[in-house]
Amino acid sequence: MSPEQERCRALWEKGDFTRVAESMRGSGEELVRSLGITPGMRVLDLGCGDGTTALPAARLGADVLGVDIARNLVDAGNGRARSEGLTNCRFREGDACDLQGLEDHGFDLVVSIFGAMFAPRPFDVARAMVRVTRPGGRIVMGNWIPNDPTLVAQILKISAAYMPPPPEGFVSPMSWGLEGQVTERFGAAGITKDRLSFFRDTFTFDYPAPPAELVTVFRRYYGPTMNAFEAAEKTGRQQALHDELAALFEGQNRHARRDLTSIPATFLRVTVSC
Repeated sequence: MSPEQERCRALWEKGDFTRVAESMRGSGEELVRSLGITPGMRVLDLGCGDGTTALPAARLGADVLGVDIARNLVDAGNGRARSEGLTNCRFREGDACDLQGLEDHGFDLVVSIFGAMFAPRPFDVARAMVRVTRPGGRIVMGNWIPNDPTLVAQILKISAAYMPPPPEGFVSPMSWGLEGQVTERFGAAGITKDRLSFFRDTFTFDYPAPPAELVTVFRRYYGPTMNAFEAAEKTGRQQALHDELAALFEGQNRHARRDLTSIPATFLRVTVSC
C-alpha cells in the first residue's frame, strides 16, 4: 500500500465514523430508494463505511458487496448485516483506486456516496469503477462540492484552515464535486460526456440533540475534524476552531426545535451510464 493509501486508511480508521453515520441513516435510505434497485441486482457500494447505503440496498433485495479501506468500518458493517440477518450483504476491505479481486463487469450498479471521492488517485478510481460495472449498468456517486455554503463543505473548509499544508501531490477530494473534473476523469476511463448526468441533491444530518452535541460527535469521531483539532491544539487555537464549528452547526440547523438537529448539506450527484 502506498503512503497516500496508508494516510487515507489512517484517516478513516481514526475515531469511530459509525457515530457520525448514525445521523445520516435517514438520508441514506431515501437516496437508495431513488436508485431503482430490484431484487437480485448486483450492487457494489464503494467507500461504504458501516453500511449507510449498503444495508438499505440489501433490504430491497439486492446482492450487495460493501468495500472500504477502513478495517474497523468493514467489521462494523458486517456486524450490522449479521444483526439484521441480511445474508445478501457483505463487507470487505479494499482500495477504491484498484479494486483488486473484483471481476470485470461484475456489478449492475456501483454506488459511492461520499466514499471514493476521498481515495488519493481519482483517475484510477474512475477507471476501477468503470471496469467493474457491466455494460448497460450504472455508477452513482455522491460528492461534496468545494466552497458550497452548506454543512460538510464548510466543515472541511474550516478544518483545513487549522491544518498544515497538504503533502506534495495531494489532490483535494472536493475536486470530485466539480462537473468538469468528473467529466475528465470518467472520460479517461472511456465514458463519453453524453453518458454523464449531474444534479445537486441534499443529504440531511439528523441528530436527537442540540447542534452543539453533534459538533462534539464530529470532534471526537470524524477523522478530518479530529486531525484539525490536533493541529489547532499545537498552535493554541482549539477554542477558535470549536467556536467556528459551533456557529456553523447552530446557524445551519433547520429543525423547528432547538434541542434537536436537522442540517441539510448539498452534494453533487453523478450518474454514469456504462
